[in-house]
Amino acid sequence: MSREAKHIDQFLLIHSARDDSWREITTLADAWAAKRGDRAALEAAVAAISATEEYHAYPGLRLMRALNECIATDDAGGAAKLARRISNGLLTRVYRGRPAEWDVHDEMAPGEVADVMPPATGEAGARRPYFEVLYVNSQPAARWPALAAEIRRLRRPEDSFIYEPIFVGSFEDAVCATAVNPDIASVVLAEGFPYRSRHDAPVLRSVLDPLGASEAPDVSALRLARELKRIRPELDIYLLSDREVEKLAGDAAAYSVRRIFYAVEEPLELHLAVLEGVQARYETPFFDNLKRYARRPIGTFHALPIARGKSVFQSDWIRDMGEFYGINLFLAESSATTGGLDSLLEPTGNIKRSQEMAARAFGADHVFFVTNGTSTSNKMAVQALLAPGDIAVVDRNCHKSHHYGMVLSGAQPYYVEAFPMTEYSMYGAVPLATVKRALLALRAEKRLDRVKLLDLTNCTFDGHMYNVRRVMEECLAIKPDLIFLWDEAWSGFARFSPFLRPRTAMGAAVEIEAWLRNPESVAAYEKQRKELGDKPSDKALLAARLIPDPRQVRLRVYQTNSTHKSMSAIRQGSMLLVKDVDFHTVEAQFHEAVFTHASTSPNQQLIASLDVARRQMELEGYGLVMNAIEIALKIRRAVNDHPLISKYFRVLGADAMIPDAYRQSGFTDYLTPGATWAAVVKAMREDEFYLDPTRMTMVCGTAGFDGTQFKGLLATSYNIQLNKTSRNSVLLQSNINNTRSDVAHLVRVLVEICESIEKRLADGGEGERSAFAARVKSLMTDVPDLPNFSCFHEVFRGDAGRTTPEGDIRTAFFGAYDPSVCEYVPLFGKECDRRLSEGPEMVSANFVIPYPPGFPIMVPGQVLTQETIDFMRKLDVKEIHGYEKARGLKLLKPDAVAARVKR
Repeated sequence: MSREAKHIDQFLLIHSARDDSWREITTLADAWAAKRGDRAALEAAVAAISATEEYHAYPGLRLMRALNECIATDDAGGAAKLARRISNGLLTRVYRGRPAEWDVHDEMAPGEVADVMPPATGEAGARRPYFEVLYVNSQPAARWPALAAEIRRLRRPEDSFIYEPIFVGSFEDAVCATAVNPDIASVVLAEGFPYRSRHDAPVLRSVLDPLGASEAPDVSALRLARELKRIRPELDIYLLSDREVEKLAGDAAAYSVRRIFYAVEEPLELHLAVLEGVQARYETPFFDNLKRYARRPIGTFHALPIARGKSVFQSDWIRDMGEFYGINLFLAESSATTGGLDSLLEPTGNIKRSQEMAARAFGADHVFFVTNGTSTSNKMAVQALLAPGDIAVVDRNCHKSHHYGMVLSGAQPYYVEAFPMTEYSMYGAVPLATVKRALLALRAEKRLDRVKLLDLTNCTFDGHMYNVRRVMEECLAIKPDLIFLWDEAWSGFARFSPFLRPRTAMGAAVEIEAWLRNPESVAAYEKQRKELGDKPSDKALLAARLIPDPRQVRLRVYQTNSTHKSMSAIRQGSMLLVKDVDFHTVEAQFHEAVFTHASTSPNQQLIASLDVARRQMELEGYGLVMNAIEIALKIRRAVNDHPLISKYFRVLGADAMIPDAYRQSGFTDYLTPGATWAAVVKAMREDEFYLDPTRMTMVCGTAGFDGTQFKGLLATSYNIQLNKTSRNSVLLQSNINNTRSDVAHLVRVLVEICESIEKRLADGGEGERSAFAARVKSLMTDVPDLPNFSCFHEVFRGDAGRTTPEGDIRTAFFGAYDPSVCEYVPLFGKECDRRLSEGPEMVSANFVIPYPPGFPIMVPGQVLTQETIDFMRKLDVKEIHGYEKARGLKLLKPDAVAARVKR
């Protein structure tokens, strides 16, 4: 492990690497016992993991010491037996519920097996949730086993959870343990520990350096608490101090600490506090209440016959549905908002509490639960924040819900373009320079006051993540009260990774908030103001990394989150996150938006799943997200390094997905030879755009498949489901549900497909090979240019003489409701070509959205150009919303447009 300590896999794959290391140790021990190997190799393998094993409760010092004693005394059989037991224990996690597993001399009975199966229908879970607590102190390591035994004596049968202690003796070890062990849920700090680890292991440096942990004079417990909260904000931290704890508790720096105890005078109180802290995250107010409701005998006289399930289970015809879903689904159904239940539209009880807990977990001030998907969350936000005539700078390639939100609110979209990836028929993200130019252009025309909102997608379908803090700071330097709406439908789980969190709306907002409170922020602004002068040119503003005036900034940030897309929520579960210092000015409008869009009959199970998803992410989200990243890196390596698969398929790296100009760090890809973890972290922190590692664009055009065709093949023939495709690629997503077995299945399927291609080319002769080459060329070379937004027709642009392109999309949209003002022009034919060359201009009457790529290439009121028509003609997708092939393009009639001009 130390030999590859600087490799990119060293941290991101540290969890699966641990399991692999124990498999290797088991293999080496078996070989030694069978006299096919030697002791030295096993000894070296155990020594390589010894430092990081101290950061985990199991196998613990006692079992590790026993394994080393077996090796030292040449007990090959004993070493092999113990190594296999530890390895199997880690695989099955049996140690969490079987106390004897920690006993050196214990063995499972022949008929005893680890409980690894999911519970059967209706089976109540008997196991108590397990977690680990990190204790950081200056006690000698020889005393740690005795201290651990004392802590275990505090356990009580009535405790809701069970935990194991882990001891470390330095600042560095505490940071490493928190980073590498996702089972740690709480940390207890006793003052007086040193900074440096007692280990001199390269693996520790590979963890510490990317996290930004560097030696400093302040080695206090409070500084360590802040550092640990920066890495994992969900942790509960407790401080033991023999100083003036009353004064310490009043220190503003103690905000990272949940509770302060005087020395160790109250061990039981500390134990109870640890359990209470986890219970505060484990609580799911709505789900807990719904379970209680389902256990009550309820008479239903409201409009929901399916409630209680009698109409299902007493039926000969639909009883199978009840047997499939189980009785609890029906017992927990109700359309009532009384009798212990709450209203999603106006929550005052357990739903309100659940939303407050979600706000805590996701770093927001407020959270709205949404049961109609993030399409509804987006429309709610746009409606609440924008009024008719307001201008919103918006990514033209954003989800259609944003465009429809503009229609509903009457706001005028100022479309900005993402950088194109023409080769793969997709767009990236919007460059910051493009956004700044839009704001500066509006300022030049004295309409900056009408600009209310910047609306961007982060991360994009294909994984492009903005440098969110930089975007917001530079935009606030131009307009200090600009509101930001970040559509993070696809990356809600990024909150729970210390490396992805800064590239989220809430993560960046917290950083900006802290910067605004720092007195040095004013000095930084004044310094730049002097450098740029009182009236800097637009050119100078575009070139500078702008700093806003902290005295003028109003930080107003909104984030929509498809909880169901990246967390354990039922489909359509979404959250709308708010961090807005002026929320009180729009709160009433938000409630109106909720009334407008939310169903008056929301699904109770959806609300419960949002509650539970939050609980899971607060208690194990860190490890789950790390696992998703690990899975993605394994897929990338398995595809791109395989000698056969890589002939026909490849997963695109950052160098293919993000132009050089937006990768200021020079980072190319995770799999580039010599790539270091430090380089990855630098890219995460500095580059304008960063590629989410869990999103993998796999090119299939080189195998002769278009994206839709390949997606269908995987689904129908191999039971592999994908979502998004492009002309010549498919998108693979790793999530918190994936396992390494999924990777193995995907690799086996790709090998099978490649072998079939090889056989077909070998058996088919020159004709087959020529046809295959032509197909690949058509998919990979003869690709259509991607059209940019042209412009709104002048009749929908309002003020005469202005140059900025925002338009009245609402008027154009509803104007087309009158069929007498609409016409249809065939996409292919002389009339379309004549209109393009001679006029009159063709003005779209509706949205046209091809899937893929999934964004509107035509919006109501837009003037159609040759570029757009050429793209439409080259599309070979089956699904185009808003376009009827038999009738053609739906347009506003020229005379109707002319009549509006005259008015």
